[in-house]
Amino acid sequence: MTGEHYVIRGGIEGRERLRMIARVLRPTTLALFDRVGIPPDAVCLDVGCGGGDVTLDLALVVAPQGRAVGTDIDRTKLDLARAEAGGQEVRNIEYRRADAGASLGEAEFDVVYARFLLTHLRDPAACVSRMRDAVKPGGVVIVEDIDFTGHFSHPESAALRRYVQLYSQTVRARGGDPDIGPRLPVLLLDAGLDRIGMNVVQPAALEGEVKLLDPITLENIAGSVLDAGLATVDEVEELVAELYRFARDTRTVLSIPRIVQAWGHRP
Repeated sequence: MTGEHYVIRGGIEGRERLRMIARVLRPTTLALFDRVGIPPDAVCLDVGCGGGDVTLDLALVVAPQGRAVGTDIDRTKLDLARAEAGGQEVRNIEYRRADAGASLGEAEFDVVYARFLLTHLRDPAACVSRMRDAVKPGGVVIVEDIDFTGHFSHPESAALRRYVQLYSQTVRARGGDPDIGPRLPVLLLDAGLDRIGMNVVQPAALEGEVKLLDPITLENIAGSVLDAGLATVDEVEELVAELYRFARDTRTVLSIPRIVQAWGHRP
């Protein structure tokens, strides 16, 4: 995947958003790994790893016998991820700069994982096939991705609905699918995987970081929204302000997108 298809800001600013996502989703992703079953000596690949938070968790899950490799195209995020892993003295981890559109290797890994990657790709099926090729026979491919229109709030928020519309239009303009989540099990089946499983999770809250992810994400896609001519600067600024106001009101409920988790094994 080349950078021009990714609608969310990269670099240091994007890394801070990814930290928050990692904190919000860590419980559900770790529960997913426990449900699927990660062998204690597994060699794991995290495709499109971003800031490397899940790569780090995979390394800890399989330590000390196994190891984890994270790949991404963003050099800044990879440099930050390496520094953070070194600071925590995690030794069974490696980060590589690689495009998800290229080969991921041949039968090298026991676990191949991706979160919020396929939604940005013009050809997610081809990426899933490369993930299948990279996993050993008997190994597992695990994916998590969004069903963006699945957002909800209480009370209803016009700003949230407009944000969901802008995000979805921007992703589609770049060739992605903002509602790819429900497609995941069939993508795995079509790649030749079997023993398919799935689950749905959706964090929501009255307060805390869960509620801040929506306005922060809009801030991070603002450049792409404006480049696509989908909104004015004034409208985006007003939406961001309203979403922050809504998020900080402890009498409102706000969710992040519905997330589909799916997995399948290579025969």
